[in-house]
Amino acid sequence: VQLQASGGGLVRAGGSLRLSCVASGLTFSSYAMTWYRQAPGKDRDFVAAIDWSGSSTYYADSVKDRFTISVDNAKKTVYLQMENLKPEDTAVYYCGRSSKKSAVIAYYSGAVDAWGQGTLVTVSS
Repeated sequence: VQLQASGGGLVRAGGSLRLSCVASGLTFSSYAMTWYRQAPGKDRDFVAAIDWSGSSTYYADSVKDRFTISVDNAKKTVYLQMENLKPEDTAVYYCGRSSKKSAVIAYYSGAVDAWGQGTLVTVSS
């Protein structure tokens, strides 16, 4: 079971990045996929979730209207397009497969049964 996240980097405030998370060795369909982030010295926080079909999404208020989560089932890849980045978005971003099917339930349950290794996003002011 492996989730490989990539796409992090250093960007100036107002810039954009797209994170990718490729799944292998696990059932990708039928479960919601999520992105979380962890800033230095803080807890890991929910960012976004999407159901396996891509028809339903859920976002944290702090990223709503700036971030977009999407999924490509053929490639077993989930993306996080991040626009208008702010210094407070600086964190290690983790993708995770939820044990739930619904994006909304994935958010409220916080039930993730597989994590990727994380990719660092640094936003400079």
